[in-house]
Amino acid sequence: MTDFLLSKTFSNLTVDELVNKVQANMDEARFRHCQGVSITARKLAKLNNYDEDKAALAGFIHDYAKQVANEEFIRVIKDKNNGFDQDLLNWNRAIWHGIVGTYFIKRELGITDSEILTAIRRHTTGDVEMTTLDKIVFVADYIEPGRSFSGVDEAREVTFANLDDGVGYELAHTLQFLASNRQKIYPKTLAAYNVWGIKKEK
Repeated sequence: MTDFLLSKTFSNLTVDELVNKVQANMDEARFRHCQGVSITARKLAKLNNYDEDKAALAGFIHDYAKQVANEEFIRVIKDKNNGFDQDLLNWNRAIWHGIVGTYFIKRELGITDSEILTAIRRHTTGDVEMTTLDKIVFVADYIEPGRSFSGVDEAREVTFANLDDGVGYELAHTLQFLASNRQKIYPKTLAAYNVWGIKKEK
């Protein structure tokens, strides 16, 4: 993608080294998605007066662990030294790749910036408290140029007009999708909806 640009890695890796590691950890479609999220995150950061380089990096690595084997996720969660809530074993990679993905990002990419790691951790679930970077990565993942689901144009319009409204839009439509398909809803996602997704009293 010609708009894709990383200026900083927030680790000891060079930009080329980091990009190569990320690309080696996923298939080509996932890699293009990560580039798209990075581009979108940079645009949202500029609109919201946030560090564009940090947003672009967080967007790029948000799915670093997306294609890690389930057995490896389970091993990391079960190892008490890693400090993960054992309730995570009742969920799946849709949740794991954000929350547990931070373990792999720290170990393999050497990124320890707490703000970046928190944004990665929250991008699969949302949360009742979300920083500007949390919100940027959360919605950039949802509206990046490669997305083509019904309603994505409206999601983009809402998000670029107001970041908080974009978070609310995504949460509302995600919960609607999960409920309509009778899928489990992660408790933090439901709690996040009750903060960001409901229509505010005027």
